[in-house]
Amino acid sequence: MSRRKRRSRRRRTEERERSNGSTPGVVSPGLPGGHYRPLAPGDVERIHQASLEVLERVGIEVPPSEGREIFRAAGARMDDETNRVYISRSMVEDALATAQNEVLLAGRDPEHDMVLGGTRVYMGTGGAAVKVLDLETGRARESTLADVAQVGRLVDALDNIHFYLRCCVARDVANELLDINTFYAAVANTGKHVTGNCYSVDSVRDVLEMAELIAGSPEALRERPFISFVTCWTVSPLRYAPETVDVLTEVVRQEMPVFLSSAPQSGATSPAALAGSLVQINAEELSGIVFTQLVKPGTPVVLGYVPSVSDLRTGNFVGGAPEFALMHAAVAQLGQFYNLPVYNSSGLTDAKVPDIQAGYEKGITSLAAALAGANYIHHSAGFLESMLTVAYEQYVIDDDVNGSIMRMVRGIEVNDETLSVDVIEQVCRGEGHYLGTQQSLELMNSEYYYPHTGDRQRRQDWEAAGSQDMWQRARERAREILRSHRPPPLPPGADEAIRQRFEIVLPPALAGVPAGER
Repeated sequence: MSRRKRRSRRRRTEERERSNGSTPGVVSPGLPGGHYRPLAPGDVERIHQASLEVLERVGIEVPPSEGREIFRAAGARMDDETNRVYISRSMVEDALATAQNEVLLAGRDPEHDMVLGGTRVYMGTGGAAVKVLDLETGRARESTLADVAQVGRLVDALDNIHFYLRCCVARDVANELLDINTFYAAVANTGKHVTGNCYSVDSVRDVLEMAELIAGSPEALRERPFISFVTCWTVSPLRYAPETVDVLTEVVRQEMPVFLSSAPQSGATSPAALAGSLVQINAEELSGIVFTQLVKPGTPVVLGYVPSVSDLRTGNFVGGAPEFALMHAAVAQLGQFYNLPVYNSSGLTDAKVPDIQAGYEKGITSLAAALAGANYIHHSAGFLESMLTVAYEQYVIDDDVNGSIMRMVRGIEVNDETLSVDVIEQVCRGEGHYLGTQQSLELMNSEYYYPHTGDRQRRQDWEAAGSQDMWQRARERAREILRSHRPPPLPPGADEAIRQRFEIVLPPALAGVPAGER
């Protein structure tokens, strides 16, 4: 990418960062965080050094595969009896020197472009749920391809959800058709950036061919990548999954953005000590940076820290724990230490429905990750039941939560005007009330966040309006979005070309295809 284009991209990002979000209920994405730091600078350095020691002393288990031979060709120390690869400090330093410090994730609509890096914060969806709370019955059922499409439509309409990482598994689609149909259903229903995974190298190539048909050419897609890939290439502790590494290798060779997702669970697949879990996941992530830079130096790769927590009394995974929040804030600091973009998690809950428990658990984890300045915070919307279930209403509620969180990320602007000495003098001299000052009128929509689903009415007004709780109001708003919102259509002819080339099972009506083109 040319220096001029990088400057242009950075200028657009800085303009968004300066924006005060003048639309009620909307706060600009990409605002800088970094205000919350659970690790002292010396602690970050100690975790880094311990991670390097793990890579040199313990190494990574890499079964016989092309990936292992890539390490061998680079001169890594090998133990073929135990399949362990030992990565030196110099290899890590070389990889960090060539990795991109910023990664563009474009939207189909340029308004939704994201530039990951620094402390810029974006919050979106994620996961591979297998159940959905049905919007009409309220009962949990298996997730379908239609859910992938309709949640994409919700994401497109909800301003404080900044990207769409496919939310659930289409249980009604055959495995051999799953990847292409999942990406298609997502991309066709939002102008925001779409992330997903692929289960085979052939699927990666198919998805890229589809995306190239939409972009207009392979070069256009690489210039503005409106899709990206997530790969869970490690099996903690410190072991590579050969099939997924093959997928990762293909994505890197195709020069597409990729997330290195590693998800150890403290007390189960990583140490119970939180610092020890951070050392292990950091070692796994550094090994991934080394591997991808060996495959193709300068490839757009994002550190993918997803540390999780066990309830040590039962061994169960827990998503809404304060320890989860602490670690996801800490990994943002690690990414900033390396000056590399970070993918991490928030918004998980062990609640089964959108209730009080869901609210406080999501608020704790999302606020910590965002204030720490994590770049691509997935899982921040929609999830229930420890990542097993999503709910349409929960996306609406979490959009409101994310708006409040992004307002806190923006912080307090201090300048001569906001210090308000003249306004204080005016009111204290009896010249009006603060609510009626020109300053209040000017700042009404920029200084304050107004919830779109949270209720601030007086009790009598709330009762007169039907005494609905937030869950009920969110259900109504989700229904209205699905009924009336239309995402940006695919380019003319793209849908037909895709359907001729691939076996697309999503009905055209659920892909936003105009009636005249069906």
